Amino acid sequence: MSARRTSAAGSRRLAALWAATLLAPILTGVVVAATSGEEATAQRRSAVAERGAAVMRFDLARTTHRFDDEPGGGTETVTARDPADAAQTALIRAHLASEAGRFARGDFSDPAAIHGESMPGLATLRSAGTALRVEYHEVRDGAALHFASADAAIVGAIHAWFAAQRSDHGAHGHAHALQPP
Repeated sequence: MSARRTSAAGSRRLAALWAATLLAPILTGVVVAATSGEEATAQRRSAVAERGAAVMRFDLARTTHRFDDEPGGGTETVTARDPADAAQTALIRAHLASEAGRFARGDFSDPAAIHGESMPGLATLRSAGTALRVEYHEVRDGAALHFASADAAIVGAIHAWFAAQRSDHGAHGHAHALQPP
C-alpha cells in the first residue's frame, strides 16, 4: 500500500474518531433530555391528576376528557367511560353545569388549582368578560362546555388553554361519537 493511501486511510479514521468523540456527548445529552422530558411530563400528569381529583367531583379514572378546538372557540367534553355508570354521568353533569356559570363570570380558579396559575390562555379568559360565551349542554354519558368568542385573541386563548389541558391530561379520546342524551 502506498504512503498516500495509508495516510488518507489514517486521516479518515482519525476524522471518524474525532467526530464520534465530539458527537457522543451531544447525542447522549439528547437522549437524556428526551428521557428527562418524558419523566417530567409523566410527573406533571400525575400531579395534575392528583389535584384534579381534589377539585372535580367525578372519578378521573372512570371518565374521559376531550378538548376540541373550533374556529370560533372550542368544546370541552367529559363522559363516563362506562355508559352504565349513571353515578359518574350525574357527577360530570353537576360539575360542568357549575363550572359553566363560574367560567362565564371569569372565575377559572378550579382549572388554575389543577394546572397552575400560569396556564396558557388563562389570564385572557379571566378578563374576557362578556366577550366570552360559555354554554353547558348534556351529551350521552356526560356533558360538554362550549366556549365561543368573536374576538380572535380570546379564541386564541381558548385554543392555548385547551392545548395545555390536552398536554396535562394526556391522550384522551371518546370511543363513541358525541350525541345528545
